[in-house]
Amino acid sequence: MTPSEPGLPPSEPPRAAPAVSGGDRRLHPLSWLFVLIQQLKQFALPLLVLLFTGRGNAWELWGLVGAGMLVSYSLLTYFTYRFRIEDDAIVIRSGVMQRTVRNIPFERIHNVALHQTLLHRLAGVAEVRLESAGGVKPEGEMRVLSLADAQILEELVRGHVAGTGDDSAGDHGATAPPRILLQLPMAEVVRLGLISNRGMIVVAAAFGLLAQTGETFGDLMEASARLLVGWAKEQHLDGAATVIGAIGLFVAAVLAMRILSVALALLQFHGFTLSESGRRLSAERGLLTRLRASLPRHRIQAWSLRETLLHRWFGRQSLRVDSANPQTGGDDRALRDLAPVAPPDTVNALIHHLLPGASWPLRQWHRLHPRAWRRQFTLPALLTLAGSAGLAWKEGLPGLWLLLLLPVWLLRARVWARHAGYTLESGLVAVREGWLDRRWRFAEVRKLQAVKLSRSPLDRWQGMATLWLDTAGASPFDMPLRIRYLPVNEALALRDRLAPAMEAPATPARTPA
Repeated sequence: MTPSEPGLPPSEPPRAAPAVSGGDRRLHPLSWLFVLIQQLKQFALPLLVLLFTGRGNAWELWGLVGAGMLVSYSLLTYFTYRFRIEDDAIVIRSGVMQRTVRNIPFERIHNVALHQTLLHRLAGVAEVRLESAGGVKPEGEMRVLSLADAQILEELVRGHVAGTGDDSAGDHGATAPPRILLQLPMAEVVRLGLISNRGMIVVAAAFGLLAQTGETFGDLMEASARLLVGWAKEQHLDGAATVIGAIGLFVAAVLAMRILSVALALLQFHGFTLSESGRRLSAERGLLTRLRASLPRHRIQAWSLRETLLHRWFGRQSLRVDSANPQTGGDDRALRDLAPVAPPDTVNALIHHLLPGASWPLRQWHRLHPRAWRRQFTLPALLTLAGSAGLAWKEGLPGLWLLLLLPVWLLRARVWARHAGYTLESGLVAVREGWLDRRWRFAEVRKLQAVKLSRSPLDRWQGMATLWLDTAGASPFDMPLRIRYLPVNEALALRDRLAPAMEAPATPARTPA
């Protein structure tokens, strides 16, 4: 891609290639301290319980003995850890009681992740993780190296991998200057916080901690309601003032939630920079804790594009990817967010750059089964009827008010079916769903691992089928890649088209400018 393409800023100036020194090397002299901190995180709760619930000085001494053992273990870990960089591999020797020697070929390493907390940054060090494409755990973990050594190791591994042709066939490999694909200024990160609902994560965690004390969400709401009603009675507020006060409290809660979401977005995505070197993508982000991860482009398996109502109000979209590394599913150091928030033109330019053979956005969308809206309406309608019957049996006629939700579910199902669809063009298979919350899920056909046709009893009754398209590294939090509510004949024909295309050779990618 040239710097003149829309939505993508120009490349950075080239950096000098790192120097490599042979022989066994140790970690940073402060490594033992970070190992100790990691151990204290794991044993902090037992030690606190031992110190504050034990009786007598003997228990306190046992707590000190435990802390002393953790310090000794951390020091031994530092003195027994060695690593050596060879021509085709990294050799790591570690272990206190049980010595292990781990030989990690460069061809197995698909990602070098750098992790920096605020303490890491103050000390000028970084934690390095060497991740493979098929391992659940990192192939190697170095806690910690100096930041300069960590960056040298990162570039060295990329250079060796590029030399194998795995990530840079047809391009300039590791020597190509990194090109910035996307940067998020402070204003964009604030928009991300306003659009997202990250504050709910903290609220849910707070309720989880509250549940550990024996309190439930219902108990908290009941206590809060009693407190507010008591305060309103003391102030002698009339009905109108009470309603206005309730609305004010609701608005204040929404504002507080958005402020919390903005704060979390700043902590996670401050200084977000997505860059490309050869055929490898790298992302760096974080305010207090700086995270840096990389990913070969060919390991991207599936794409998720989202546009909620708030996204549209701000004129933005969000783009995520699934990679062929299973361990990235729950690791916040993984490269999943290619564009946490960006204008649609920028997102389209990014997709076009990373999928040069595809003409995004796709145009030829096919509708689902004409009765697809019935399937969307059936489940919420049945739940509403059951809930209304239960409330009517317990409360009487007021329980029937719940039936007013049926027209809402009917309208929702009609609108959903009108906007849902799928397409198969330009080597991509894509699914779109939603209206207020629009989602696109797509993948290259050649990267599909399996195509499964399923029919539930309701499907057979309505003459429908669902195609499940499996890819590697799919996140359980994203919309699955599936095409629901297809006519049976159409689903069978689509399955027969996808099966041979999955085995087709890859189209040569365009060499980055």
